[in-house]
Amino acid sequence: MEQAEALEGGAPAGLAGFQPAAALELLKPITWFAPMWAFGCGVVSSGQPLGTHWGVILAGIALSGPLVCGTSQAANDWYDRHVDAINEPGRPIPSGRIPGRLGLHIAIAWTALSLLVAALLGGFAFGAAVVGLTLAWIYSAPPLRLKRNGWWGNTACAACYEGLPWVTGAAVMAGGAVPDGRVLAIAALYSAGAHGIMTLNDFKSVAGDRAMGIRSLPVQLGPPVAALVSCAAMAVPQVGVIWLLTSWGHPFFAAGVIALLGAQVALMVKLLDDPRANAPWYNATGTTLYVLGMLVTAFALRPVLA
Repeated sequence: MEQAEALEGGAPAGLAGFQPAAALELLKPITWFAPMWAFGCGVVSSGQPLGTHWGVILAGIALSGPLVCGTSQAANDWYDRHVDAINEPGRPIPSGRIPGRLGLHIAIAWTALSLLVAALLGGFAFGAAVVGLTLAWIYSAPPLRLKRNGWWGNTACAACYEGLPWVTGAAVMAGGAVPDGRVLAIAALYSAGAHGIMTLNDFKSVAGDRAMGIRSLPVQLGPPVAALVSCAAMAVPQVGVIWLLTSWGHPFFAAGVIALLGAQVALMVKLLDDPRANAPWYNATGTTLYVLGMLVTAFALRPVLA
């Protein structure tokens, strides 16, 4: 009974059933790595010395990971509570460990805290946070609920996880100045490639997505075709990165990205054998190589901007 009331947003008995550890689980710390890493790549690519910027760097890492990304996870779990009751009934909200409307209240409070921290980092960071939080909410919340279509939803996620934090990291290191066009181009390419990574995450929830009318790419295209699209989405932007690095006079850094992409392609062969079974394995292997390429590229940009 309490579980049903929690799914409908009722309040069974105050906060009866609430488990404090479930609040941290709601924010999904494992998902914070991607935007924190992208912010760090932006810091590196700025070409600015780290020694006098540690306060800004730590605040930016907190903003990109625990705060903005945490907000997105809380909002997503609230609006996905009915889907999770099918796919992952042990999640904090459908299980009743986050009762009533507490999940929604956490998402709202975390939004306000994110904006406060962003304001302390300056105008550029505040504007980026507004964009990121807006995408986070419209990704999950009706009436737009971008996640209902894998093309739009994964684009929003990719921007929030890679491109936006990268650009923000570079900007705050430069005192709020708009980053160099090369930084913007690289951030855009890696953000585009992250669309494929987001698609990999959809393979675990095909049954629930189909039942609830969420048209993820595995639902729309079928797992085999969606896996091919995912691989292409990850690989093609990296080819663009390699071309840009070469044209900018960084052949050794380009060679590093080539090696990392070659290893990813070899792993993609196994992914395509059984996408639904192998997607988590590829996320732990191929995606790791993808983000290492981001860092290699970030270091390549430093002498350009120095």
